[in-house]
Amino acid sequence: MEPIIGITMGDPAGIGPEIIIKSLGNKKIYEACKPLVLADARVMQAALKICNSPLKINPVATIDDALFQSGTIDVFDLKNVNMHDLEYGKVSAASGNAAFESIRKVIDSALKGEIDATVTAPINKESINLAGHHFSGHTEIYAHFTQTEKYAMLLADDALRIIHVTTHVPLREACELVTQERILDVIALLHEACVSFGIEQPKIGVAGLNPHAGDGGLFGKEDEEIIRPAVQKAQASGYLVDGPIPPDTLFSKAIQGKYDGCVAMYHDQGHIPFKLVGFKWNNQTQSMDSVKGVNITLGLPIIRTSVDHGTAFEIAGKGIASEDAMTIAIQYAIQMAANKKK
Repeated sequence: MEPIIGITMGDPAGIGPEIIIKSLGNKKIYEACKPLVLADARVMQAALKICNSPLKINPVATIDDALFQSGTIDVFDLKNVNMHDLEYGKVSAASGNAAFESIRKVIDSALKGEIDATVTAPINKESINLAGHHFSGHTEIYAHFTQTEKYAMLLADDALRIIHVTTHVPLREACELVTQERILDVIALLHEACVSFGIEQPKIGVAGLNPHAGDGGLFGKEDEEIIRPAVQKAQASGYLVDGPIPPDTLFSKAIQGKYDGCVAMYHDQGHIPFKLVGFKWNNQTQSMDSVKGVNITLGLPIIRTSVDHGTAFEIAGKGIASEDAMTIAIQYAIQMAANKKK
């Protein structure tokens, strides 16, 4: 039985609906899963026209009404967007609320076992907060509504897999949140994720916090007093892990296959090398030719994958957004759902 994959529309004023339309035009996706989009059907219908797509929208009120046929996109119709007020590329509380309701519905459906995995299109954090939903991102929303305490963000693209000790906090706070306990938790989460991807004995590299991983204490004590002891405890527990490794060399080694996964200490330390590899900017067209990479939330009782890019308001409504990351996110969700059933 192919897994049912619930896909949120993201911010309706962004590129989410467009990249969903483009991804679900791929017949191979329907051979591997049953995709269901949780959105306002009128938003998805408008996205069809923007993308000049021959596909059809099938609004449904229950999952049982879905057709799951290539050529037709089943949309669990939330009816929560006023199309007369919708402006592409604009921050608004209305769009933020619609995006939030889509997330809540997909989480609820997954917790009830009605769908096997969830995939999220990009949201605008300002719009979400304007709507009164005070979260810093998808990861925190999922953790809150699944009552998950130990969770982490994993970025994945081919050989490069990066988990984060801290994410959406100011850099000053991130340094304080780097603790032995948290590092051990994310090492365990990364190990389990790699195993679920089919890597039997994953090798993990842990980045240092400071330049040159502290250089023996010359550039800060955190690497020697916090990170190294955590790595040693993880090694004693049987994990194949090295560190702390200078951040300026860790990720290049991982790309070449030395490590199956990396532990980054804070948001930009992990995101910059990841996006340098997966995002391809075209200076002639002043747009991205390709935007690859998947964001996976680990530690949840349900599966959540996502594109690792934003709403791209500057190109929303133009039909030129790349669907690469959405397609890969769906593929990861399919793989994780299949492994979970084993």
